[in-house]
Amino acid sequence: MSRRLPLILLLVVLPLWLAASYGLRYGFMEDARWVGACVDEASRWECSLRSSLGWMIHFKVLGWSAVALALLGFVMPGRLGRALAVLALLAGFPALALYNTSLAVFAVVLAGLRLVRAGKP
Repeated sequence: MSRRLPLILLLVVLPLWLAASYGLRYGFMEDARWVGACVDEASRWECSLRSSLGWMIHFKVLGWSAVALALLGFVMPGRLGRALAVLALLAGFPALALYNTSLAVFAVVLAGLRLVRAGKP
């Protein structure tokens, strides 16, 4: 396996993950059809999922998770720190799309800095 394969995979997955997050935002959270359907039938499982996601957005769960993972990843050495930084990116990108930008920007930058930090020789 090439040394660059994980980097290439990450550079392919992250934009797809961000696109999926924006699809969730505009296709599920802000779409007028879902708003109307959930007003009429609030007991549907889709409406329950939409409500739970709304509460997660309100309490900034994704943003705080991304910040916590990025901080842990920044202080942890070696592969564990890099893995936590990747998880922070995976939590931070949806937070960017789902209204938690102030926390997510900090987390994404911190996780990115951790990923590009040179290891000890």
